[in-house]
Amino acid sequence: MASEMDRMTNSLDPNRPRGPPGSIPKDGTGVVKLDPWLEPFSDALRRRFSKAQEWIMKIDETEGGLRRFSKGFNKFGFNVDAQNNIHYREWAPNAQQAFLIGDFNEWNRDSHPMTKDEFGCFDITLPAVDGQPAIPHKSKLKISLVLPGGERVDRLPAWIKYVTQDLSVSPAYDARFWNPPASEKYQFKHSRPKKPASIRVYEAHVGISSPEQRVATYKEFTKNMLPRIKNLGYNVIQLMAIMEHAYYASFGYQVNNFFAASSRYGTPEELKELIDTAHSMGLVVLLDVVHSHASKNVLDGLNEFDGTDHQYFHAGGRGRHDQWDSRLFNYGHHEVMRFLLSNLRFWMDEYQFDGFRFDGVTSMLYLHHGMGVGFSGGYHEYFGADVDEEAVVYLMLANELLHSTYPECITIAEDVSGMPALCLPLSLGGVGFDYRLSMAIPDMWIKILKELKDEEWDLGNICFTLVNRRHGEKTIAYAESHDQALVGDKTLMMHLCDAEMYTNMSVLSPLTAVIDRGMALHKMIRLLTHGLGGEGYLNFEGNEFGHPEWLDFPREGNNNSFWYARRQLNLTDDELLRYRFLNNFDRAMNLCEEKHGWLHAPQAYISLKHEGDKVIVFERAGVVFVFNFHPTNSYSDYRIGVDVAGTYRVALNSDSKDFGGFNRIDESTRFFTTPMEWNGRKNWTHIYIPCRTALILALEDSVSQQS
Repeated sequence: MASEMDRMTNSLDPNRPRGPPGSIPKDGTGVVKLDPWLEPFSDALRRRFSKAQEWIMKIDETEGGLRRFSKGFNKFGFNVDAQNNIHYREWAPNAQQAFLIGDFNEWNRDSHPMTKDEFGCFDITLPAVDGQPAIPHKSKLKISLVLPGGERVDRLPAWIKYVTQDLSVSPAYDARFWNPPASEKYQFKHSRPKKPASIRVYEAHVGISSPEQRVATYKEFTKNMLPRIKNLGYNVIQLMAIMEHAYYASFGYQVNNFFAASSRYGTPEELKELIDTAHSMGLVVLLDVVHSHASKNVLDGLNEFDGTDHQYFHAGGRGRHDQWDSRLFNYGHHEVMRFLLSNLRFWMDEYQFDGFRFDGVTSMLYLHHGMGVGFSGGYHEYFGADVDEEAVVYLMLANELLHSTYPECITIAEDVSGMPALCLPLSLGGVGFDYRLSMAIPDMWIKILKELKDEEWDLGNICFTLVNRRHGEKTIAYAESHDQALVGDKTLMMHLCDAEMYTNMSVLSPLTAVIDRGMALHKMIRLLTHGLGGEGYLNFEGNEFGHPEWLDFPREGNNNSFWYARRQLNLTDDELLRYRFLNNFDRAMNLCEEKHGWLHAPQAYISLKHEGDKVIVFERAGVVFVFNFHPTNSYSDYRIGVDVAGTYRVALNSDSKDFGGFNRIDESTRFFTTPMEWNGRKNWTHIYIPCRTALILALEDSVSQQS
């Protein structure tokens, strides 16, 4: 993470539109004008920027521009023209011969030879038969390659758009020709929503989105989850594990077919319906894209596709991620660049996604992949020999392509290192992401809950971690994501309540001290993270109501059980269970943000961090946040500073009975300000703040409008 000095010296307004001011240099060192501490690394910034420009110029000259280059799916893989002729093209430079085989030719290994060009690409055209495609819809096929030594190998086409798996026969996938008749093709009816000013992200996995012990479907997600997400006040959905992956338990992070939407959940047309329906509800949909590594599968992946280990990937050790047991792309290769950029365009064009959360960006940025490295925030760590500049340049081009082609596109980087300029545009020398995930925040909360008693919490350190981000580079804060929900870890609610989650969450049982504390802190931790932690907020499905169990996919170690590979969303519908209170609070918190817009407001002003009282007070977007983390002390007539004079009322109260609280606060109370400086603010008012309670106060007119 960037140091406090780094954070303070970078003063670019986070809401500034893309593009540099006139005085900014155009050689990639524009970021130095914004953060003078980057001056010693100007040469590295120029080099990265220059390499990106060289790529753009090269693509302009040889491919007709970045946009045309990134539509490789119209040239490679299978394409059907207006006359129903099928054109198939594949890059396999090491192969000497290639043949298209499949159900359509009874797997004859010699009847359909392909022609190789000087770039190592093989082509074949199958003329229509009686006006119909020569390959039937859904039929199986492969490409059969003859290698230099005479060996014959069969592979799944690299650009295949649909694959299926029959585990009763083999774990390997079958490639299928996806070409439904016009009557079965999904037609999009709704345009993409505008990019929200405040993004509230619901991180979701289609397969686990059911309380039943099975893989849920796209259609079920559309019917059951989309209304739920909308009702909870989220405006962005981040869909995980969509790109086809060989092993369900990998959570989607061992991709073998980059252009195929996972058939576990249904058909490509059903995924399109899901996204289009989300758009009709004003929901933005992001794809969790995995370009940081690939499955090492040979039979149904890209690995050793043409018989070499260095076609799509680096050769030798550099091309292997030892801890992930996967392959690493050669981002400096022309055809790999085409494949990955086209992959992004494909998901945007074919499925109408609205952007991407890029997985594993830290692994991409550094040759050490972030493994065993503790980033101190020293700038030398971001510009030294450990940086993979080819990967940095790929990400620059990816973001430039996406934002120039789709102005409303959103890109999010999963980076733990805190690389400067990651979320600034290419024109300034940045990598171009819109947001980065604030990965230090969930680590902080877990560490606190594991190691400290409530009275030992260091409020100053909590606030510092929540605001410690580079100005001008927007972050998405979260208290916990899917990482904290996985088996081997614990969610916040499990850390807070543990075994009592199974015995005392019914309203018919006494409210124990453990459950009371757990529910109170669950709400407070979320609201503090939401209000102070970033310019966006993220939640993983089920965590909003304190899902009682971790996530563990079917695997050999658990006898292939689906017991933990599901989300028991039905728990919030049971009036006798306390989960609904947490669910209600999550909704109210999001709707309050929608009204007041603190996520897209400038960073908060913290007026009080009282370690003895355990009280935090800050203002953002014209509203006042008050947190009393003390386990036992409630405070009457507690004086707090506010900047804007006026009459305030309660806009959100974690102690409300609707949220499982005790209703200790009269929400009709008006709080009048006195024009006298207090805690660095121009005015003060006094409030009653019970123990383990969070309040949001807003000016009376805005509260009335909210109601």
